[in-house]
Amino acid sequence: MLAAFLIALGLLAGARLRAADQAKASQKASTQKLSENDRAIEANAKKMLEEGRRIFRFDTFGSETFWGDALQLHKAITGEKNGGVGDGLSPKTALSVGLKVDADALPTELVTKMRAGKVDLGDPATTVALLKLDAVVGVKGFFDQKGNLKSVGLRCAVCHSTVDDSFAPGIGKRLDGWPNRDLNVGAIVSLAPNLKPLTDLLGVDEATLKKVLSSWGPGRFDAEIDKDGKAMRPDGGQAGTLIPPAFGLAGVNLHTWTGFGSVPYWNAYVAGTEMHGSGTFFDARFSDATQYPVAAKSGAGNTRGSPDMITAKLAALHFYQLAIGAPKPPKGSFDATAAIRGKEIFEGKGKCATCHVPPLFTEPGNNLHTPEEVGVDSFQADRSPTHKYRTAPLAGLWAHQKGGFYHDGRFATLREVVDHYEEPLKISLSDSEKSALIEYLKSL
Repeated sequence: MLAAFLIALGLLAGARLRAADQAKASQKASTQKLSENDRAIEANAKKMLEEGRRIFRFDTFGSETFWGDALQLHKAITGEKNGGVGDGLSPKTALSVGLKVDADALPTELVTKMRAGKVDLGDPATTVALLKLDAVVGVKGFFDQKGNLKSVGLRCAVCHSTVDDSFAPGIGKRLDGWPNRDLNVGAIVSLAPNLKPLTDLLGVDEATLKKVLSSWGPGRFDAEIDKDGKAMRPDGGQAGTLIPPAFGLAGVNLHTWTGFGSVPYWNAYVAGTEMHGSGTFFDARFSDATQYPVAAKSGAGNTRGSPDMITAKLAALHFYQLAIGAPKPPKGSFDATAAIRGKEIFEGKGKCATCHVPPLFTEPGNNLHTPEEVGVDSFQADRSPTHKYRTAPLAGLWAHQKGGFYHDGRFATLREVVDHYEEPLKISLSDSEKSALIEYLKSL
């Protein structure tokens, strides 16, 4: 009996080895069959992926001329004791305003000291040291020959990456494409010693500007205020929108909450007009002084920065972003049985799939809807040339629940979102159906 079992086991192992060898041989043969053109395509894809990742994580597009040279943000980081101004930005403060630290950039010796509590996280000099290590996600420090911080620039990753907190809260491995819903952009900008470039642009005093910046809170940013000057909603609420994810964008036509443009359009828009990099950006729609008085005056719709440090990088940056898939929800984070029922409701009675078409979970094509169709006010839509709202892709929804839902986080929970759609979609779901639908949304 034992001999028969061992023989069977040997046969099974041999079969598995043969199958593995055949798979390797098939893969090798497939590679050998590639034409010269196919090999060139594969090589280009690999090159663009690597280059795009580098741009996304590490390129400032020359934005240091604005954040450092103009706003002098680096002086607020170093603090008065280190040749800057004010109290300085310690790692504790930096983490409290949502900046993240890349644990992979930390030397082993430093990690050991941090674990032992031998690194002063209350000292701005430690932040400067982290910048020298290029460990602050999305922020690049520039230093003179003596090692003094002389400027800072921003990168895509400052808003559109976070970390997994594997070392400590705010310190861990990078999660590219995840929106940093902890990042308090307004609080960080307010630290700058020289806000005159912004007050002059908007035609307001510093106190007014800081009031607007403080209104956004964590995870929000207003990417249109420098175009239309609308600092607040008509009801007095803040006008910023939630930082959107930069994952799960493959196959999605229009980007941003209001479908302002495609992904490469938005990359050029942000790199040139929000990050204040040096390059070319053109959009004649911003010459409309009625809708965009600030942009029409500043010429933001036709910028020709020299040298152009943006345009040549857009293709690879786009390629990398399309490669960032939506993250899968953690095991046990949703009720799998209820999610099966929820899928049926999503695709049937709930009418969700009418707009959130699987597997893109948005419409192929011109994925826009009027405010009336969505059942919300038109304030943010009217700030866009489209005057509409985009159908947001839902894959990976679990990874960006912090801050709420919709463009401005007006709905605190998924239950509030589901309840909202009963009126515009003319549907009626029971409590159990709503619960199942929510579990399905959490499973995407």
